Amino acid sequence: MPALDKVLSGLGLLVVAAPVLLLAVFFGAFLCNRRLQEHTIGRLIQGTITISLLAAVTAGVLMLWHRLAQHPIELGDWVITPHYHLKFEFVLDLLSLSYAGLTLVLCATIGAFSTRYLHRERGYQRFFVLFGVFLLGMLTASLSDTVETLFAGWELVGLSSVLLIAFFHERPSPPRNGLRVWVVYRLCDVALLLAAILMHEINGAGDFDHLVGKNAWPEHDPLLIGPHFTLLGVLFIIAAAGKSALVPFSGWLPRAMEGPTPSSAVFYGALSVHLGVFLLLRVSPVLDSSIWLSVFLVLLGLATSGYAYLVGRVQTDIKSALAFASLTQVGFIVAEIGLGFRYLALVHLLGHACLRTLQFLRAPSLLHDHHQLENAIGARPREESVRWEGRLAPGLQRWLYRFALERGYLDSLLDKCFARPFVASFRALDALETRWARLLDGERPPAAKSKAEPRPPS
Repeated sequence: MPALDKVLSGLGLLVVAAPVLLLAVFFGAFLCNRRLQEHTIGRLIQGTITISLLAAVTAGVLMLWHRLAQHPIELGDWVITPHYHLKFEFVLDLLSLSYAGLTLVLCATIGAFSTRYLHRERGYQRFFVLFGVFLLGMLTASLSDTVETLFAGWELVGLSSVLLIAFFHERPSPPRNGLRVWVVYRLCDVALLLAAILMHEINGAGDFDHLVGKNAWPEHDPLLIGPHFTLLGVLFIIAAAGKSALVPFSGWLPRAMEGPTPSSAVFYGALSVHLGVFLLLRVSPVLDSSIWLSVFLVLLGLATSGYAYLVGRVQTDIKSALAFASLTQVGFIVAEIGLGFRYLALVHLLGHACLRTLQFLRAPSLLHDHHQLENAIGARPREESVRWEGRLAPGLQRWLYRFALERGYLDSLLDKCFARPFVASFRALDALETRWARLLDGERPPAAKSKAEPRPPS
């Protein structure tokens, strides 16, 4: 039905167009050197999310009514050659609409909370500009049907996440931690970029249809055979591990708590930390191409859950404890994907994201209530110990405690193996660029000082 196709295409585009218009308003206000009022920003945010959510719900209802499993939305061909095809495309199906709807509902909740939580904050408008970039990136990644579209949304989410980690830039710690997170994101984004290149080498295009067939998610054509698909699956797993803080990239997760509580809730408690899981669900047929990929995914998820449980037991601040609690469930979801339970993983993802958002937003008032309870009873409430911990040998208990307190030494491993070489390489490139610029300007490089300087005459 051509009329239905046009309506669904229009609704799908409206879901993404609303955040674009919001960012255009912010950019126009910046060009006009006007500072928007807090109530105006709040209304713009809620109005934008409402429009996108109504469009997504309407598209889902129409597809259910007409029993459509999926609907592609082509945005045009950008590059066409005999061996190369680049295009941007959206798709409306169960997975994309579920994750887009989750994004809009939780962003609406976070937006309403942030308008009050950040009242009279100096960076109020800056926060919501980055919040709009994050919303646009999440919706773009959720509805993507090509790896190029996914990569565009993926990068917007990463950029906005890092800038919000460094939101309180007047302090030294947030920018430093934001840089650490950015290093991990860059390394794992390379894996996603290599996966996109490999997809083009295999099929000449980055469409997910060439991997999973024309069937709607989670059905697929079992035609993925060969070592190149195994390599493709490994690259997707590395990209997902970096975005979802799976082992061994879990060291950056507590550093991400430097941002405001609303951004911590929507990023590392609900949406951004599940984006890697969403990628694995989207490319799950590739993971089925090799039994070793499925086994590796199960072991990776269980290892992440065990690590997050141990480290979360010794956290002294509530945001880090909730972040590691989220990581524990993310590990279980990854293991479910490896076992082939696609629907269970999707339901687990949706329910867990809603729960963690509520816990993060409730955390400040919960601490206030807890302090009032301590003042009322005159002592701290007793904490219940875990039974299995008391059965361990004292030496093993001390080792596990130190392992958890050091966060599995993953942070120091990240610092030595990734962060320092990354920063050192960029400093070397900066010095090389400076020398090259001076050479082009006609300046002579400074002469190197000799170690043995001549003694002055007596």
